[in-house]
Amino acid sequence: MKVLLAQPRGFCAGVVRAVEIVELALKKFGPPVYVRHEIVHNKRVVEDLRAKGAVFVDEVDDIPAGAITVFSAHGVSRKVVSDAGLRGLEVLDATCPLVARVHTEGQRYSAEGFDVVLIGHAGHAEVEGTLGQIDGTVHLVGSVADVTTLRVKDPNKLAYVTQTTLSVDDTREIISSLKARFPAIHGPDVKDICYATQNRQHAMHELAQKSDVILVLGAKNSSNSNRLRDLGADMGVPSYLIDDAEGLEPAWLDGKKVVGITAGASAPEALVDELIAKLRTLAEIEVEALDGVTENIHFKLPKQLKDFAAVAAQ
Repeated sequence: MKVLLAQPRGFCAGVVRAVEIVELALKKFGPPVYVRHEIVHNKRVVEDLRAKGAVFVDEVDDIPAGAITVFSAHGVSRKVVSDAGLRGLEVLDATCPLVARVHTEGQRYSAEGFDVVLIGHAGHAEVEGTLGQIDGTVHLVGSVADVTTLRVKDPNKLAYVTQTTLSVDDTREIISSLKARFPAIHGPDVKDICYATQNRQHAMHELAQKSDVILVLGAKNSSNSNRLRDLGADMGVPSYLIDDAEGLEPAWLDGKKVVGITAGASAPEALVDELIAKLRTLAEIEVEALDGVTENIHFKLPKQLKDFAAVAAQ
């Protein structure tokens, strides 16, 4: 079999930053370091950090007063920030800067008297955080059908923001419907869409054109990983979302000559290596990495860790 690797795949800059924050906090302050919710949606990443001394909790009430605390890459509500302050927690904010930008945009529109429409998936950690960051009226829509039932105070004072793990393609129909119903609606520039989501979906389009079956490495609760799987299926290629190599069903490969592999933005490259190793036990394979975008984006660390990171790197 030939094995094709999508480019880009796996970790994005926001995930790299979030994981680095936890690892540096453990080195600087020593364990335990408490993390509210999964730092990113990936079991392997969480298990590795837990083995190093990270403690993952559901709420800040579960964290001892004054402890070192990390907020996940998905962002948190203002109430969570307030609760952490009341408990005297030393907070390191690992919120992805692109998510923080959405918070800022929503807050700006709200301050100017706009109703805000948040395009996203109900219950997703990022959406919950964003809803809790914007004052005033926020309407959550996840489909074109939601747009048809939307009721706003003033159609001329309406703006939208989007969950970052949705691409331009994911939101195009919803945004078109919003603009058709509310021609005066304001919204972000395309450049504000998460680059990593867009790049990985473009890579999936190319991968699907050349593959007989596609394996997507990522967590079941990872929005961008699920979307990658859906894109492959939409293009007529059998596509499977698996946590790791153990999730591979050999029957999926029967009669297939070209296997495509990609990984969601929170899936480490080690999972790709392990999957390739598993495939080698099943057949003789030739591995080829497709051409694609090379990402070289880096986000700054929180001020509490900047100097320490420079010293640790020496």
